[in-house]
Amino acid sequence: MGLKDCLWCIGGASKGVSGCRFSLYPMADNFVEIILGALSKTDMSKVWKATDKLSTCVRGKRVHVFDSVKGLFINAYRENVHMALEATFSKGCPGDTDADSFMEVDDIKLNESLIKDQKFNVVSKISFYPMGENDYMEHIAHAVMKAKENGVFSKSSHYVSILEGDVHDVFKTLEDIFEYGETNLSHYILQVTISVNSPTKE
Repeated sequence: MGLKDCLWCIGGASKGVSGCRFSLYPMADNFVEIILGALSKTDMSKVWKATDKLSTCVRGKRVHVFDSVKGLFINAYRENVHMALEATFSKGCPGDTDADSFMEVDDIKLNESLIKDQKFNVVSKISFYPMGENDYMEHIAHAVMKAKENGVFSKSSHYVSILEGDVHDVFKTLEDIFEYGETNLSHYILQVTISVNSPTKE
């Protein structure tokens, strides 16, 4: 039994579909109200989306996948409410398909103009996985350098890099890394945790 024998491995997507599966955790008694309120403010009409008991998946063009996830996180922000986002961004999986995606749309972001003036600091841990690459460490190093160039790199830790800074700068860095993957890699994954208002100082 090998990769070619897997029923789900059917050749991969041909249209350059980007995707993200994420979960949002507002740590407050009214977490349902916060999540639903954020959803009502976030325009996700340019991505395919589905929600189950564990997470939400969005698929489509990179620009709209990031715009949707970023918009939802910022719209869910509440002062003094600890909130975390767990997200897996991926592109190029050989088991992916062209189905369940919106690709025939323009590149105009739907949420950026409405959230650009909201400013708050976040802390994030990221892990970048260039799949099937012999020189994978070179690509990981590029991701770290991009975070340093954008002024959000805090430190390296076991298995992750820690980013800190304004929410817009952190999300820009995530998309910059993902865009680098589009140009240089066939299959890659970006694993992300973003936290705001954490009571933990370190």
